[in-house]
Amino acid sequence: MPRFRITIEYDGGGLSGWQRQANGASIQQALEEAVKAFSGEDAEVVGAGRTDAGVHALAQVAHFDLDSDRFDAGTVMKAVNFHLKPAPIVIRHAMEAEPDFHSRFSAIKRSYLYRILNRPAPAALDRGRVWHVPQELDAAAMHEAAQALIGKHDFTTFRAKHCQAQSPEKTMDALTVSRVGEEIHVNAHARSFLHHQIRNITGTLRLVGEGKWTRRSVEKALAAKDRAAGGPTAPPDGLYLVSVGY
Repeated sequence: MPRFRITIEYDGGGLSGWQRQANGASIQQALEEAVKAFSGEDAEVVGAGRTDAGVHALAQVAHFDLDSDRFDAGTVMKAVNFHLKPAPIVIRHAMEAEPDFHSRFSAIKRSYLYRILNRPAPAALDRGRVWHVPQELDAAAMHEAAQALIGKHDFTTFRAKHCQAQSPEKTMDALTVSRVGEEIHVNAHARSFLHHQIRNITGTLRLVGEGKWTRRSVEKALAAKDRAAGGPTAPPDGLYLVSVGY
């Protein structure tokens, strides 16, 4: 029974997120249906990160098993991509994995990017792929405030109300904010994240960029361990799963 490891790129706009949903099309469902279409097998496709509705991925990682050994990795990639059309989902790379490889539990690092379009005019070509903030933001101040969140903390303030994680404690390995032309990029790196953690952090850092909050404000919000003490939740549009490390 071969196990395949796949790297996936997708536009999450218009989809209900990674996980199968009863009320909308998901990335997991599209992949499983494409696998069945070419192989005839009902395979569960397990992802490294369960991205929300509207969130994108440049390199999501997933795995699935097939009973048949008739297919090599190249055939799997081409066949699944063929049957995924016209969904905005593609397999960028496929390989056979060791039997004990698990896309979610074997992962030791996840990296996300949040794109803020910081100009008066809204997006045209990147509509649905950035968060448009027309007010000029101070990226340097945002970066300085973000450093208060580095390390191991109780991130309850930046956790979604319905987050299913057993503990609110996470270790943020790196969190940077930089201006790239008309955009501000928030890059976050950790072994794993809480539900809405990056979006809640980004919404809070926007307040810093506008001059309404300071680093001390962020420190107080973190210490409060109360979602109501944090800033607003940024929309899903600007969030990308960039890579998963093993």
